[in-house]
Amino acid sequence: MTSNPTIETQLDLFIEQALLEDAPQGDRTSLACIPKDARCRANLLIKDAGILAGVEIAERIFQKTDPQGSMSIFIEDGSHISYGDVAFQVECNTQALLRAERVALNIMQRMSGIATLANHFVFEVEDLPVKILDTRKTTPTLRFLEKWAVRIGGCHNYRSSLSDWFMIKDNHVEACGGVANAIERVAAYQQENGLDLGVTVEVRNLVELHEVLATGKVDRIMLDNFEIPLLEEAVATVGKRFETEASGGINIHNVRRVAQTGVDYISVGALTHSAQSLDMSLKIV
Repeated sequence: MTSNPTIETQLDLFIEQALLEDAPQGDRTSLACIPKDARCRANLLIKDAGILAGVEIAERIFQKTDPQGSMSIFIEDGSHISYGDVAFQVECNTQALLRAERVALNIMQRMSGIATLANHFVFEVEDLPVKILDTRKTTPTLRFLEKWAVRIGGCHNYRSSLSDWFMIKDNHVEACGGVANAIERVAAYQQENGLDLGVTVEVRNLVELHEVLATGKVDRIMLDNFEIPLLEEAVATVGKRFETEASGGINIHNVRRVAQTGVDYISVGALTHSAQSLDMSLKIV
């Protein structure tokens, strides 16, 4: 389990809210059908191929519903899985198991789908010196879990919120009356507030790129929706003066060609907004 106190607090709050959402007055069916002191064992069955993610979280969910329960983990997060695999076996109170079942499955299926897609992107560029980044295109309140899954799949996290990195995008540029103005205002804001955060600026064409190069005061230049020939020219123009990042319209079919232009980073919103959940089920033995 993570040793980050902030993540652990988020995780506990998420589990509490998820269990409350799923059974606000308890699991009526289990309360009616199953003796309160009954105990059982159940296996987590894999029904898709991919990368497993969320085992640690499932374990914590079952611990919340039955602190006396135990879990035997057979496959760790980040491992390749195939149809028919058994990821773990949990032993606990039967009512507690059935109350936790859907919450644990939902988050594991979602996280495993993201980790699997992330792993596919990594495979496409594994021999090239580029990092694949996620974005803020995540499910509200579930960002920390979805970004966790991205890491399990082998990709990298970009900023976790609007507060931890400056990213000057097209709307900022338009609102400020130009890219140079936006950069200067960010630099002044950092100085006034004693900050030293990273700064990315998005450019949409070579004119804006040259304006950024003349202004400086940024860490990374995001080349947004550049066609491959133009992207190659832009990367060569920047050289090693600033980090470069490609974004916009990048998918599993073109990511390798984008990476071959020499960009340092590629941001892919699809990692979290287009991942398909993996199928799995929990079956009492």
